[in-house]
Order: sequence, then structure tokens, then C-alpha cells
Amino acid sequence: MDTVNDFGFKQRKYMPVFPKANGKTTVYIEGYPCEDDEPMSATGFHGEQIAAIYEQFKRYFAINELVYIGIDSFIYYSEGDITKCVAPDIYVVFGVAKYPLRRSFYTWAEGTAPVAVFEFLSDATARQDRNEKVGVYLNDIGVQEYFIHQPELKKPAEFRGWGQDPSGGIVEMEPDAEGGLFSEALNLYFRCEEQHRTHVRLLRPYLPDGTPITTSLEEQHLKEAAEARAETAEARAEEEVLRRQQAEAELEELRAQMAKS
Repeated sequence: MDTVNDFGFKQRKYMPVFPKANGKTTVYIEGYPCEDDEPMSATGFHGEQIAAIYEQFKRYFAINELVYIGIDSFIYYSEGDITKCVAPDIYVVFGVAKYPLRRSFYTWAEGTAPVAVFEFLSDATARQDRNEKVGVYLNDIGVQEYFIHQPELKKPAEFRGWGQDPSGGIVEMEPDAEGGLFSEALNLYFRCEEQHRTHVRLLRPYLPDGTPITTSLEEQHLKEAAEARAETAEARAEEEVLRRQQAEAELEELRAQMAKS
């Protein structure tokens, strides 16, 4: 199977359909800080998780120029009030230009809010992530879905998601038998994968049919493995041709000897 073309077909098949936002691409608005006075460092577990899912989202949504993926940057959601802001680990916005990159995201200027937000739990922010941020994201900002995940393998597993019911009430998503959750907004399935070498519990996105969205490094490994298989198959085919030629030569020699006798 041609995995590259096959994945490209599935990208187009499963890509969500959405309208263009009615705002304007806004890199920066004067007076709205884009950095903390006291930045908080992330652990290596968080860095591994954030980098992986950011790259996977970039690869999957690369074919649509109206998908913006934010990473650890401020979202301002009330014009004129700089206290009304959050800084999620990862967020996805539909209907706005992918580039240029923003210093912060301003919902009123861009004319829309993120469709999905991901927070990866840390000791300092876990209580807020599980409680008040649910209402802030879904009610105050208008995010469609909000997910939290514990990437540190030695800590208890925790992957939860919230959305809204038709009446606008907040509801927690029901995980499947494997603890996975399906994002209606992104049309993607998410499940955790334990990586014991790095001690990371990696949250990974999958297409609705179960096809994993790989990172560039994984894609390179798959390409190298496919090339190795092709080289092995080619070598075996060449050996088979040589054996057949040798057998035919031996048979021809035997016929010649029999003809002389």
C-alpha cells in the first residue's frame, strides 16, 4: 500500500468542514501582554507531549490554510480587559489563516474562538485545569471541547474531556473501553500510549478509522522500513532470476550431452 497517498486521501476524507471566520488576522494588539512576568517552566514530560501533538496536528491540518494551531500562548477573550486571558498548552482554531503566527490570539479581532483546547496537567495548575478552567473555556470563551491529560507515566492516568449539550450545558465525555475519547469538533480520536523508555504517557490522535497521525520522525522510520523491505524483495527477486537462469543453463547442458550420446 502507498501509505503517503493513502494518508493524503484520508486527510481529505476526514477533514472537518467549517466556514471562514469573519474577523481579521491579528498578530499583536498593543497593550495586551504576550508574555508572563513570571514564566513557569514545563517538565520534560510536558515538553515531549506538547511537541509531539503539536507536530501531529501541524501534519494533519497542513492541507487546510484556515486552521491555526496555537502552542502555549495567550488567548484574550474580552476586548479591553487584559485579565480575561488563558494560556493553554495547545489549541486549534478553525476558519482563520494559518500564517502569520500570532504573538497572542484575540477572539474578537479574529472573529472566532478555538474549537478545541488541550491542557497537560502539572502539580501547579492541575486543580484549576480540572475545575474552573472547564467553565472558562466552554462558557466564557466559547470553546467547543476541552481536554486534560496527565503525561507523566508514574502519576495516575487522567484523560478527560468536556463539551456542550444542545441546550448549552457542560457535559463530560464518556471514554470508551480503552479510555479513549472522540473529538466531534476535530473529527479525531484520542488515546494514550505508554512510552516506558521516556516515562511519558503520550496522548495521540487517530483518524476516525483508527489510522494514527504520525510525527515526522515516525514517518521517516516508516519510510526507511518500507525502503528496506523493497530492497529485500528486490534482492530476493534477483536471486530467484539467477537461480532460474542457472537451472535453465544446467538443463540445456544436460540436453546437449544427451543429444551427443
